[in-house]
Order: sequence, then C-alpha cells, then structure tokens
Amino acid sequence: MALHLFDTATRAPREFVPVRSGTASIYLCGATVQGVPHIGHVRGVLNYDVLRRWLLHSGLDVLLVRNVTDIDDKILTKAAEAGRPWWEWATKHEFEFERAYDALGCLPPSVNPRATGHITQMVELIQRLIDDGHAYPADGDVYFSVKSFDGYGALSGQQLDEVQQGETPTRGKRDSRDFTLWKSAKPGEPSWPTPWGAGRPGWHLECSAMATNYLGAEFDIHGGGVDLVFPHHENERAQSNAAGDGFARYWLHNAWVTLSGEKMSKSLGNTVSIPALLERYRAPELRYYLVQPHYRSTIEYSDGAVAEAAQGYRRVEGFVRRAVAAGEVPIGRMAPEFAAALDDDLATPAAFAVLHNTVRDGNAALDDGDTPKALELAASVRAMTDVLGLDPLSAHWSEGGSDTPVREALAELVESLLAERQQARAAKDFARADAARDRLVQAGIVVEDTPNGPQWTVRNS
Repeated sequence: MALHLFDTATRAPREFVPVRSGTASIYLCGATVQGVPHIGHVRGVLNYDVLRRWLLHSGLDVLLVRNVTDIDDKILTKAAEAGRPWWEWATKHEFEFERAYDALGCLPPSVNPRATGHITQMVELIQRLIDDGHAYPADGDVYFSVKSFDGYGALSGQQLDEVQQGETPTRGKRDSRDFTLWKSAKPGEPSWPTPWGAGRPGWHLECSAMATNYLGAEFDIHGGGVDLVFPHHENERAQSNAAGDGFARYWLHNAWVTLSGEKMSKSLGNTVSIPALLERYRAPELRYYLVQPHYRSTIEYSDGAVAEAAQGYRRVEGFVRRAVAAGEVPIGRMAPEFAAALDDDLATPAAFAVLHNTVRDGNAALDDGDTPKALELAASVRAMTDVLGLDPLSAHWSEGGSDTPVREALAELVESLLAERQQARAAKDFARADAARDRLVQAGIVVEDTPNGPQWTVRNS
C-alpha cells in the first residue's frame, strides 16, 4: 500500500506523490516565540516528525522547513510587559522551544528560518501582488484584495460573504475582508524600510515568503495545527497562488490538545508546559503520549492519561531490555501490519496496537525460553519504535536527552526487578517472584499484572 495522507484542501485521503522524484518537501508552521512551550505547541511538531521518519524509512530524502515567527504583536506586548527588548524576548523563547523539540527526540529541521531574516523576500512578494492587481498600499499599510482571487475560501470552506479576518479595523482597507500584508511603523516598534514606508510584515505573508524561498514555488506538504486552516493557511494559499506560485500540493492539519474541552492556549491560561511535565515524566514517555493518538484526533489532557501512556512506553522498554539481557538486538524488520497502518494516513493507534502485540508475543517467547524468537521480535520492535522516535535503545535516550537522571535510574532498577520476577514466575519459583514484588512494594512501587505484562507506578505520584 502506498502512503495516503488526508488533504484538507480536497477533504479526502490522497496518495502521496512528491513533486520531485526521490525527495519530499515539507513546510511546517513553527512557533510564535512569545513564551515557554506547552504540549499544545509541540504536539504537531512531533506528528510531523513521525511523518518525516516514515518518509525517510520509505527511501525518500526529506527537506523539512520549520519557521520561527520572531516578530508579532504578542511578542511585542509580552516583551514590553517584561521590560525586555523584543528581540531578546523572542530569542530566549526560541531557545526554549528548540530545547523542548530536542528533548522529545525531534529530528532537527533542514532549515529553521526566522521571519525577521526574510524581509527582502516578503517585500518582493508584496510587489508581485501589487503588480498583478491582487494587493494595494494605503496609508503605509499594504492589503491583499480577497475579491481579486477567485479561489478564496476553498481550503477552509469559508463563504466569501461571511469572511472575518479578525484584524483591527483600519481606514485604508477597501474591503473589510481584505487582510494585511504589511503593517506601517508605529512609535516604539521595530520596522524595516520598504517602497510603501517603514513597517513590519503581516503574519500570513511571512510563511509564503519563507516556504517558497527554501522549497520552491511548488512543494509537497504544508503542515500545521487545525486552528491555522483559517485565516492563516487560507491567506497563505491565496497570496501565493495569486502571485503565480503553485505552493503546497497537500495540506495536513493536526488536532488540538485540550484541557476541559478547551484548546490549550496561553490566552486561556490553561497550558501545561514542557519543562514542568519533564520534571514528572521521562521524555520518551511524554513523546509516546503525544504521538500515539491519530494526528487528526483531539487529545484531552489529563495526568492519568499521561501516566497511562508512560506505562505503555515502559512495557515496550521493559521487553526490549529483557531481550537485550538474552542476546543481541539490532534494528530488524517491522511487521507488515505496522507499515500498512502508517501508510494509511499515519494511523498511529493501529500502529501502536501492532507494536504492543509484538511486545506481548516477545515476552511470551522469553517466558517460554524461546530466545531466538524473542530476539527476532525484539528486533522488529526496535524497527517500529525507531520510526516512531521511541526506540528504547536509541542513543538520544541513552545519552539522557532531557530525562532526569533519578527518574531514568529508577526505571532501570524497576524494569530489572520486574524482569527477575517474570523469570522466576516462568520457572515456577514463586517465592523468588513474590520477594521481587515485595521489594518493589517496599520501595513505593505499585505493580499491576495485566494481559500485556506488568505495569508499574510510583505510589502517590
């Protein structure tokens, strides 16, 4: 089965055929670096990291551009409130995002462009739009004329008569539905010179200029959160196509992380930061939690759900470490059902089901003393977890990443005792098995036996 991805523009799965043979090109809307990253920020980056890994596994070279919006109203406001220069505020939080991405095992992008580094390309794009009658300057601002582009609204399903850009009303707009390409300079704000006066770029303009600068006039995939479909991606598509660029051939959108049914966002004050979560869970456990659900499914955050995901990762990790104790475990061949799941619009829930079935069979083989079969299954598990960015033997995790040494050491000790208990039970040495469990209980570790193997938690954690 060839890879099929759900395209927002056509509202249907489409077979992925790259515009350039042998290479997949992806533009991902990155962070507006106004504050500390939370799990809603990193969820999409992790989803597209899995997609990238799958494309690489499929034999394609992958060019992934993930931008940084480092000039924005929110950045200027928060920097002013903190009494800090806007550029320092943006840079500080850009580094926070990069640390979070790295901690969670994301492959680095091919390029990580900042909006402020591409003003020249933005000015050139604006001029093309003005020359073709799709944009107009007014009082130092420049606007895109929505009515000039016949296909406006096709991506998001918006009806032209109902369009509301959410922008502050200005006198220069000819039509309230038009959106801003360039904002005229205001006292105390950063600005750059242009033929229409000093100012700074509009948000939508930035991504069109950066995407085509690095990936060409037409590229494969544009990704981002579902909240970006309108107005951001609708406006990107309109201005790019109006300028004559083919732009993105596939539009992919990941769903939100919610808390009590509300989208997780700083403005609502309902965020859970990555640094705080990494104090409580190991990085691969948090990655497992965020990539296991389908990328188009909403994740309702709860402490219990993260703890359950952590147990899921530990089951996989525990089996691999048991197998390593029995012999060498290289990265082997993944189960065909796993590959079929990922080819079906990255169906990670089905892929994880295959993974855990393999772990169950592998533990059974170890319990039965069938070491060759167990090692073969462990090698398959490593192949599958490698694509998911969750290989327990990956150098990224073994070198620590952002994992706290204490939590990593605890997991290592608990898994070794659980392995000893399983071996004792297989040998019908129940006294030794009970002794291993008692040692865990005395240390505050709660063990629950399940059909998928033992699960453990720290009491009162």
